[in-house]
Amino acid sequence: MTYDRDRIEALLDEGVRDKVYPGAVWALGDATGTLAQGTTGVLDPDEPDVPMRTDTVFDAASLTKILAVWSSIGALWEEGSLDLDQPLGTFWPEVAGHPLGTVTTQQLLTHTAGVPLRAQLKNLYGTNPKEIRRGVLLEQLHRTPGEAVEYTDRAALILGYLTEHLSSQPLDQLATARTWHPLGMTSTRFGPLPADIAARCAPTELDQDTDTHLKGVAHDFSARLLGGVCGIAGVFTVLDDLATFLQYLLAPATCPLRAGFGSRWITRSLTVQTGELQPARGLFWHPAPGTTAAEDVWVHYGFTGTGMWISTIKDRWAVLLTNKLYYTRDREPLTEVRNTFRELAFN
Repeated sequence: MTYDRDRIEALLDEGVRDKVYPGAVWALGDATGTLAQGTTGVLDPDEPDVPMRTDTVFDAASLTKILAVWSSIGALWEEGSLDLDQPLGTFWPEVAGHPLGTVTTQQLLTHTAGVPLRAQLKNLYGTNPKEIRRGVLLEQLHRTPGEAVEYTDRAALILGYLTEHLSSQPLDQLATARTWHPLGMTSTRFGPLPADIAARCAPTELDQDTDTHLKGVAHDFSARLLGGVCGIAGVFTVLDDLATFLQYLLAPATCPLRAGFGSRWITRSLTVQTGELQPARGLFWHPAPGTTAAEDVWVHYGFTGTGMWISTIKDRWAVLLTNKLYYTRDREPLTEVRNTFRELAFN
């Protein structure tokens, strides 16, 4: 498989000129490691002398769902602590006898559980983390489980709570112990970040209270409300750590690396699990836009402008990290860049 580095660099440079994002960091590789990587633009338009670097720290946003929740659920499933098809209420006392108790882990991972579509935690449950947890777990369902595929952040939030129940560990500690540290992802962590690391962070949301952009603090309001750690968002990471993570997903089953999840979990997750329902989903991963599941290019995006792709058949992974929120919430310009980047990376 080939790739055109010149065209990738020209594409991402154009995104900077068009103010889709102030800068970008990218890489692509296979099971052996990184084949190519690069940077363009600046960390912050207000500081034009500070370029984007390969060690720039990014608010991973919804990549948290893969890096922390998906990997932790996989670790629990691989060790036999979790049956994906067992209703939650049969083994989780908090939801037994409540609507969520009829839902399965599989349905949450495929966004077919029928839970409400929006988090809106503060408006619904206040600001106390215990009351938020109680409200989320006891909420009425939006529709019958298994009826439709509807993306919702609540699925990841609930699964994060589930991992904590099953492991008796906070989500951040579980992900660190079972995935990040075994793989050597030493720069990946939940925020808020200490000042020295936050200084290397790409800015995201404009904080209306201070009229400054957030750096080292999760852009996602739900994550901030819950102290920085939740299944929805809150993880910060760097290019090298994501490359390591994706390389591991392509490694053979005999790989000497020891993470909590293995090849069985990866294979199941990167296979359509939603039957005839559309849009097609694996387990938290979905086919890249413009491709079919048969083409085997799977993707997960973060709202801040992060994204990662993988194909086990093509033995290829790719990462594109931007902080597009600095300029706009309009998704279309970045969507076009992402789709073209994927085409070039998986040519």
